[in-house]
Amino acid sequence: MKIENTKAQMRKGVLEYCILSVLKDEDAYVAEILDTLKDAKLLVVEGTIYPLLTRLKNAGLLSYRWEESTSGPPRKYYGLTETGHIFLKELTQTWDELQNAVNIVTQIKSTKK
Repeated sequence: MKIENTKAQMRKGVLEYCILSVLKDEDAYVAEILDTLKDAKLLVVEGTIYPLLTRLKNAGLLSYRWEESTSGPPRKYYGLTETGHIFLKELTQTWDELQNAVNIVTQIKSTKK
């Protein structure tokens, strides 16, 4: 089993939550979302993010608007819908519970050695 595959699957598992979190306070276009994820060492490529954004939009969690850019073509800004904010709040609660559970299990395992 290759560690890189497992690490990639772990990152994919939290990507939706991270994208929604990036958009919780203000709208952003794809390059801004990618930069934020990159700054957090969560490397994602455009080919991964566009289908995910479309899926989140189709689920009613995101909306988008076009905005003119002074440095090129118009940009598509994504933002959370009201449903998206509610969904993110529930995901945050689930993440906190999961994080606590994993911390407990990994601490128990490491103290038994």
